[in-house]
This record gives sequence, structure tokens and C-alpha cells, in this order.
Amino acid sequence: MNYVFEMPEAMLKECDRKGTVERFEYDTFTYDEGDSKPMHKGAWVYLPYGYDAGKKYNVLYLLHGGAVNEDWWFKMFPDSVTILDNMINDGVCEPCIIVTPTYYRGDAEFDKEKGEYLTEHFAIELRKDLIPTVEKKYSTYADGDVSEANLIATRDHRAFAGLSLGSMTTYRAAFYNNYDLFAWYGPFSGCCGPFGDHEVEVKRICETLENGEKNGLPLKYLFCCNGDKDIAYAEHTDIMGKVLNKCDILKKGVNYDFFTIPGGVHDMKAWQLHLYHALQIFFK
Repeated sequence: MNYVFEMPEAMLKECDRKGTVERFEYDTFTYDEGDSKPMHKGAWVYLPYGYDAGKKYNVLYLLHGGAVNEDWWFKMFPDSVTILDNMINDGVCEPCIIVTPTYYRGDAEFDKEKGEYLTEHFAIELRKDLIPTVEKKYSTYADGDVSEANLIATRDHRAFAGLSLGSMTTYRAAFYNNYDLFAWYGPFSGCCGPFGDHEVEVKRICETLENGEKNGLPLKYLFCCNGDKDIAYAEHTDIMGKVLNKCDILKKGVNYDFFTIPGGVHDMKAWQLHLYHALQIFFK
């Protein structure tokens, strides 16, 4: 694929064949050890133009970053929807369902203090409640069967991506803890944050890939993205560079790449461009 470093103008023009964005709500729990409490949460779901419940669609779970919520991608930045509409209309990517949830709980004090905790802890809610309720309602390759065995069997049709703290969540909640449910990953801007242990992350990435191979769950694609002026660029490139040196499972251009925007920073312009490229790779 030929990478571009500015969003093509054609992707930002109003499209006649518009998808829809609808509210999705579900019940879950905090899953805190010894103190699990019920929660009611919401997400937004993008359905491509002409969505047909008689067809099966690949699904991308797409996360926001720190201090915002599930409104980020589609409500705070509605041009993200325009980009998706144009990509699908122009055949740049296949029609797919995109779900934008939140790892936060809506408790301002807890969310602020425990943001990094939630990046990994969200894995339980993701597995037990979010994916099953989404894929019970919408027409995905799970075909309504949301048993764990079938969700594992259909992992090739499921992707996870996120920006900033959502990029950390992509590694921790989806890659490390739910590798059997996803085959495609898009960490946009970072891995462990400024205070993380790079060697620990390298070890976890390598072990996840190696265990996946042993268990017959190969990686389809890990598409890392960042701008070279992004605050998360140095830690992200350091970690992934060390992974490449230690793990021969990752093969550039086959199941891995690191897309870098020259001059790119930690902002939505970059993250939309990351998504634009990721959807040209996912599910192929």
C-alpha cells in the first residue's frame, strides 16, 4: 500500500451514500476484584450505507484517548464519519461495522485516577459483555452465536484499534488479554506511556505472539502508527524496534508495519489518517 501523509481531499467531501451512526447501550460490571458492581454503558455504532442484516460484516472496535469518552470519534469529530462514507463508497475499504465504546465508567474521580488501570481492566468487560452484546444485535461473522468458542473461531473478522490511552488499551485489553478474539490491531500513538517499562512490554508482546502461534491463532496484522513529532513516538518506536529484533513472527509488510507521519503530532488529524490506512489493511 502507498502511504499518504495528508488526508485525500476526496475523503472529506460530503458523500451521497451515507452510513448511519446509532447509539448502542449495554449492561456490564466493574469486575473489580471483591467489589464488582453493575454498570450501564453506551457506545456508538457506525453502520455502512446499505447495511443489510442478511449479510455478514467485519467489525472494528475503535477507542478514544484520555479524558474524553465514546463520543470522540463520531460525535466530536463527525468528519470521521464522512471519511468512512467516502472510503466505502470509493472502494478504498470494504463496508464494515465500527463500534466506539469507552473504557471509562463515568465516575469522574475514579476515571481520572485509574485511567491506566482501566486500559488493561477493560479486557474483562470487552470479552464478557461488549463484544457479545454487539455481535448478538448486529450482523457480524459471529452470525448471532456469541459463545466464546464461536467468537474465537471468528477472530479473523474482528479488529481493535485506539488512539493515545486507547492505543495502550489496544495492547493491554485487546492484544495481551483477548488475543484469541482479535486478529487485527491498530495502536495509534503509543504503547505504555511515559512511565511504562519498555522491557516488560517487549516481553509481553513477544509472548503473546509466540503463544498465539502455538495455539493456532496467528496474527493477521499489527499496524502501529505515530507521528515523528508525537509525544508517544519515542517509546512506541523503541518498544516495537526491540520486538522486531527479538521476535521473528513479525514480518514487515506481511503482518506488521509502523506507519510514521513526518511532522505528525498527537492530534486527531493524525489519528484519522491512521484509521484511513488501517482500514485498507484490516480484513484483507
